[in-house]
Parts: sequence; structure tokens; C-alpha cells
Amino acid sequence: MKTLPGKPISFWLDSTVKTSFPQMENVTVDVAIIGAGITGITAAYLLKKAGKTVALIEAQQIAASASGHTTAKVTSLHQLIYADLIDKLGEDQARLYGESNQAGVEFVAATVEQEGIDCDFQRNDTYSFAENQDNLNQIQQEYDAAIKLGLPAELVTETTLPFEIAGALKFTNQAEFHVRKYLLHLVNTIPGDGSYVFQDSRVQTVEEGTLCTVFANDTTLQASDVLLTTQLPIMDQGLFFAKTYPQRSYIIGAKINPTKAPAGMYIGVGKNYHSIRTTPTDDGNLLLLIGGGGHKVADQTNTEESYAELERYAHSHFGIDQIDYRWSSQDYKSFDRLPYIGKLTPANDRIYVATGFSLWGMSKGTMAGMLLSDLVLGKENPWAELYDSLRATPFITQESIKNNLDVGMHWVGDRLKGIQNWSADDVKPGEGKIITFKGEKVGVYKDEAGRVTAVNATCPHLACIVQWNSAEKSWDCPCHGGRFTCDGKVIQGPPVKDLEPKAV
Repeated sequence: MKTLPGKPISFWLDSTVKTSFPQMENVTVDVAIIGAGITGITAAYLLKKAGKTVALIEAQQIAASASGHTTAKVTSLHQLIYADLIDKLGEDQARLYGESNQAGVEFVAATVEQEGIDCDFQRNDTYSFAENQDNLNQIQQEYDAAIKLGLPAELVTETTLPFEIAGALKFTNQAEFHVRKYLLHLVNTIPGDGSYVFQDSRVQTVEEGTLCTVFANDTTLQASDVLLTTQLPIMDQGLFFAKTYPQRSYIIGAKINPTKAPAGMYIGVGKNYHSIRTTPTDDGNLLLLIGGGGHKVADQTNTEESYAELERYAHSHFGIDQIDYRWSSQDYKSFDRLPYIGKLTPANDRIYVATGFSLWGMSKGTMAGMLLSDLVLGKENPWAELYDSLRATPFITQESIKNNLDVGMHWVGDRLKGIQNWSADDVKPGEGKIITFKGEKVGVYKDEAGRVTAVNATCPHLACIVQWNSAEKSWDCPCHGGRFTCDGKVIQGPPVKDLEPKAV
């Protein structure tokens, strides 16, 4: 098995401390926020400032899931989207999208200044670039759309990248930061005066009533309102698992000579694009972050190749031979490319959701926290209609049809897969495989020492069969993105229960 380069942890996590908040307790608050990423933390921060008591509840470590695995670009330039939004929604709605995301950028900037947060924040330009003429027309169309909407756009042919490009769209005065340093500062402002932060508390469900009841760790908590900010809602009533689909992508980090480092933040367009930025490290070095290799969850099981491709790109485009970090991230993409922010269902008056950020969670997640706060406080917000979680959803698109067909094919077809007659010798050290054992699908993993662990391979969310992720040693659900450790512990929702251990 190929030895992968770099430390297998997000730089943002490796360069910050582990949090040590208590598990959920039986308390009553005005607002319970489930999920302590950038959306939940932003909403909790704003609601407490507005005089509400809040309980921020996280299943694992604070700001360590999606927000801890981002590229941490804070920008309203989202690769290519504005020309498409004008075509599908019109100029007014596209302008609201741009304004709301730019408001997310400015909120982060203002909060860093007001709170005095040491998080490597700096203003920077960001670029969507075409390496060849094939994609230059898309850049031109996006520039025309951005100018029409009044966004801070320029069309350029030269950048500080160490390779030639055909052209790029530049947004000026955007931002970058160390996302976890920023979020941990905000989290530490929340406890006290009737407000709480809880971790290691996986919420199982919420029941709405005069007061909503939150269930986690055999404990209940009550709140007047509940925000589900868990990337994909842990409750299925709103069918958001069918209105979005999960995508994984990969990031490597490598030290780079500051004289050779590109200035600004970059994302390519076209197939096999890459994301590029640098960030300072606490020891005075500069780390180059390169992302790419995106695919729908579990569509690619040989995920070592995704890291290998990034390693080749770092060498061919930047002359880098040593990789220091590697990690992956997961995002949920909505079919109309807009987040869902608002009520869980028409019947729910007190449970709110935010999901479907489609790869741009720093600006959208911040904006979503701002909007959720306004909804709870009863304030009018100009973005509420655009992102309304109850809006008519374009299920009937080529992409949505393909995605839901894929889900159905996995649900049926994966039940026919798996080794029928097997022995422990069929699974190599460091490898996981699906087998059929006594009529059940079982995931079998053998560690490097030869110890075998087996789990029920049926995802407890909606009963799809998980698949092995070779680079990350995890069981991943191809239907709705649930992920589990090699011994079956939940890593990522929407499932809230572990895979059952099996004896084989």
C-alpha cells in the first residue's frame, strides 16, 4: 500500500489547541444551536450579543469538522456562478447573492477588528483563473456578469502564480484567515450569563413543543428555538438530503520559500481545477495550500490517488518535493447552487436549518449565521427570500436526476456486491472490504498489525451500504455522505448512530 506524504491532519487543527468544554447538561435556554462550525458559532455569538441565552452543542471538537478542514478563503468570488445566476434567476437575485456573500466577508473583517482576534487575518485579492484558452470564455462571461452586478471585479492576464495563465477574473479586497483561531475566539465569548458551550454531545433528535427538547448523551436540553447547523441537518423532515449531494475534496500543505510564493488566493476553472493559497505558520514559515480532486462521496474508493495528483501538481507547478500536511474536506452542494436557510419544514415554527453551501462555507456560513440570528430575533433581512429553505426546489434538473438515480443504484446495487466466501486472508493489512456474512453486508477492516474489526455495513441513516475510503481509513456512505471510522464510530452526519460491531 502506498505511503502517503504529509501529516494526516488539517493544518488548522494541528496549529490550535483541542477544546475542553463539558458534555451537554439538562439546562433551559432561549436558543439551542446544534453544530459548532462557522454558521453555528456566528449565530450563537450574534444571538448572545442580542441578549439571548444560547447553548452551542457539538458532537465532537469545536470547529473541527467542515470548518476545520476548509481552505479558509473568505470571498464573494465563487469560481464561476454569477453569469449562471443572472441567467436562471435574473439580475436582482444574483445581486443579492453577491451582496450577501460580500456582507459575510465584511462581517468577518469587522469582527476580527472589534474583538482584536489574532487569526492571521489579511485582506487579499482572489482569482478564478483559466490555464488555457479553452476556459477563457467562461472567465469573460463571469467578469461581464460581476461588473453588471457592481462587484469588485477586474479582468487580468498576469498573476503572481509561477506559471502562465490564459486569463483570470480578480475580486479585490477579499480576505483570508486562520479559521480555527477566529472561531475559537468567538466560542470563548459565549459561556456565562445563562449561555453554554457543550462538546462531545451527539444530538440524536429534537422534538418541537412550547419548548423544544434536544436529546443527546441520554440527556435533554430545552430551548424556545433550535438551529440545526450540522452541515446537513440531522433531521430528515425537510428532505435536504435529497436537495443536496455530498462532495469530498483534498488539500495538501507544503512549506514554500516566501520569495516564490504567490500573492492572493486562486481557484482554477474547467475540469481537474485546483485551489491555491498560502498561510503563515507560527514558526515563521509560509505554507502553500493546494486543493482539488473533488468527487461525490464514495464515488472514488482509491483516494490515495487524489493526494498523489496534488503532490504531482505541487512538484510540476511550484517545484515542491516535500509535503507537510494532507487532509480532506466535505461539502454539500445544492442543485440550484443556493444555500437553504430558514425553517426545517412549513410545520416547524421553532426549528431552523442552514445547509447546501456548495464549497464556499466561509462567506456563506457566516452569512447564514447572520440570517439565522435575524430570523430568530424577528428582524427583516433582505436575503431571507433568496435563501428560503422552503422555496420551490428544482428537483428536475439533469444533475438532480443523475444524483438521485445514483442513490437508487447504490441502495439496490451495493446489496449485490461483496465477497461471498471469504477468509481473513482476503483483506490485506491496512485494507477494508465489504463481505456478505450470514446474509448481511459487513465491513471488514484489518489494521497494520493484522487485527480484524467488523461492522454492519448498512448506514443507519437511510440504509445504504457504506464503502471503504482507502486513504482516510473510513467507511463512507455513497448516498448522503455519512462517514464512520474503521471501527464504525460516526465521523460525519447525517447519521447520528454508529455502525454496529459484528463478529465474523
